[in-house]
Amino acid sequence: MLTTPTINEEQIKQFKQDGFLLIKNAFSADDIKKIESWATELATMPEKSGAHWVFHETSQIDPDIELISRIEKISPFHNGFAELSDVLKQPMAKLFKEKAALFKEKINFKMPGGDGFKPHQDSQAGWQDYADYFISVMVCIDEATLENGCLQMVSGFQNSGLFREWEPLNDDDMKNMEFINYPTKPGDIVFFDCYTPHASEPNLTDSTRRLYFATYNKLSEGDHLEKYYADKFKSYPPDIDRVTGKEYVFRV
Repeated sequence: MLTTPTINEEQIKQFKQDGFLLIKNAFSADDIKKIESWATELATMPEKSGAHWVFHETSQIDPDIELISRIEKISPFHNGFAELSDVLKQPMAKLFKEKAALFKEKINFKMPGGDGFKPHQDSQAGWQDYADYFISVMVCIDEATLENGCLQMVSGFQNSGLFREWEPLNDDDMKNMEFINYPTKPGDIVFFDCYTPHASEPNLTDSTRRLYFATYNKLSEGDHLEKYYADKFKSYPPDIDRVTGKEYVFRV
């Protein structure tokens, strides 16, 4: 069994103040060894319709190389990640002050040459259609550094609410924001509010930087995982289900 990360009142206060919370060594070395092996296993599982969702990208270093960018909808098809997402519900319930429901999840692989993510708020991706509020937790699988594109966070802007849907943040939005790099080591976790601006840079190193992200809403606001993925499938399905010649745009 995996360790259950704990969270105290002082940390809850810090989360409310900043919009995010970094907890070092939330998972043990043995836990991370398991999670790392699960991530490796997941990347080698055959891609097939109706299973986990795999997305690819073109390398920023060599345009002739295709990389795994991320894998989504994992827990229904992998017992290890089902356990991880369930374990994370417990500290999440402390932040929500009620039980949590898994909304979505993914691993951002960010292999050598993997692209970064533009500054954005998670709720810009149409999440308001499902529930009023979400919290995500990032589990560091591989060391995330300035060089390979660690998470960048902005403190205190979560109370500004949603800037707009379906567009990343623009220069005017960000004129008073300070994006701070938060390097993490395997076993570290980061909780962050759905309105907290964040970003990351490309990975131009020779090592992979895998981060697992699970997003939750209050259980009282419903279980939306299957509906969310059914809706997303219509506009941005996994690569295995795409129509040749049709353009698909990841907007946020």
